[in-house]
Formats: sequence, structure tokens, C-alpha cells
Amino acid sequence: MSVGLRSAVRLCLPALLLSLFGCGPGRNEFAPVCPTARLIPTLADLTRYAGKGPAHDLTDMIIQARVLAVNGSCSAGDDKAVLPAKVQVTIAVQRGPAMRGREADVPVFLAVTEGETVRDKQVFPVHVVFPPNVDRLTMTSPEIDLGLPVSPTKSGASYGIIAGFQLTPDELAANRQATGR
Repeated sequence: MSVGLRSAVRLCLPALLLSLFGCGPGRNEFAPVCPTARLIPTLADLTRYAGKGPAHDLTDMIIQARVLAVNGSCSAGDDKAVLPAKVQVTIAVQRGPAMRGREADVPVFLAVTEGETVRDKQVFPVHVVFPPNVDRLTMTSPEIDLGLPVSPTKSGASYGIIAGFQLTPDELAANRQATGR
């Protein structure tokens, strides 16, 4: 390397490094604390049957599904009073012998809790399409955007996220019996 090139690099390098000081989090800034996601066993399974009544066998099953995971992330937003969060729900779905056609809507809910209180709950149908010769699918929802109110005394850790299926009273009773709760 020539003497002139070395001198130019020595002069330009501090200026280049100085411009990088604005990148990344500022001093004493950390990623925001996110809510804790959890699954409630009695709400994480869905089995729909054809016909009414408590007695069913496998040939009556329309669809069976299970929530496998609830994943999320938080980021600092422009508004210090709102914590932006993104959540995705992963479910496994099985087509039963009594299902007519190859499409179904599975009712999934996402709830924001504060302690034992549900602050907000939204039910959204997950549309499932089974390709020919496929009776089991695992799918992840698109990202669901949340805005959680925060303050200097209340962080994202004050909240919880619950995902599950919107069950009928009979489906909930069957799940409670199966899990012993």
C-alpha cells in the first residue's frame, strides 16, 4: 500500500467510524419486554363431530386441530405509550372421515390478559384447504399486530397472550373431561 493511500485511509477511517455511532440502540436502551405467551390445555384442542349428542366415534369426526405454538416479538415504536407486538399462531389440523369437501374454517382466538383479566379477545377464522390426498396440515397464521398500552410503570411484561380455539360448550366440556380439569 502506498504512503498516500495509507494517509487517506487513516484520515477517512475515523470519519467513517464516527458515522456508525448513530446505529443501534442508544445508551442504556434495550429491546422492550414482551408479554408472555401461553397455551391453556382445555382451549388448545378442537374436535368437531357430525351429528348431535355426547356419543361419537371416529367415523363422525369432521376435523381435529391443535394449537402447537404461540410466538411473538415486540419492538420499540414511535409512541412511547404503545408497545407494538406481532404474534403468530401455529396449528396442526387433521381432516376427518365425516368432512364434506376439502375446506374448513377453524375458529382461533387470541386474547391479551392482564393478570387473570382478559383485556381484549379477537376470534379469527383460519381457512384450511386440504390438497388432494392430504389429510393433515401444519400451518402458521400471518402476523397479527397488537398495540399494548405501556407507561414508565407498566411494561409489556404486565400482559399475557393466550391463543386457543373458540369452542362450543360441548367441545369445552369434552376437553375438560379429557384433560381432567
